[in-house]
Amino acid sequence: MIKKIFFSMLFLIFLAGTSFAAGSSDSSSKETLYDKAVQQIKIAKKLEKKGKTEKAIKRYERAIKFLVKSNKMKPNKADTLNYLGFATRKIGDFENGEKYYLQGLAIEPNHIGINEYLGELYVATNRMNLAKERLSVLEGCNCEEYNQLKGVIDGSKKSKY
Repeated sequence: MIKKIFFSMLFLIFLAGTSFAAGSSDSSSKETLYDKAVQQIKIAKKLEKKGKTEKAIKRYERAIKFLVKSNKMKPNKADTLNYLGFATRKIGDFENGEKYYLQGLAIEPNHIGINEYLGELYVATNRMNLAKERLSVLEGCNCEEYNQLKGVIDGSKKSKY
């Protein structure tokens, strides 16, 4: 009889433990600062397409705040530095945008996103030779980023004539 009670109690403790564990797994699926930043950037891009530049800039600024905090907590993540460079560039701060991109490339030299966006920054700041260097890094990737940067470079050439 005592064994039955003991095993019944043990079974209840086991059930309580597994239900607690299941409940606690939700806390591990919380949205990270990086995730929040990416969400802000996605919204900002949509606002830009609609011509709502001021609202887009506010979203990029929010994203930057999340990304700076994320970078402090988990430094040296190329994806974080990529988005820091992107959002910073989008608010017109090319100097700091470039710094973030270059930090990211120091960690991951072939990062597709950084190479594309840094190339776009170079086009925007009229440094075509550097933009073409970024394009050459992407040349063998068989990726959309290559085509996008090539289009930006080619479009820049056409607009000058």
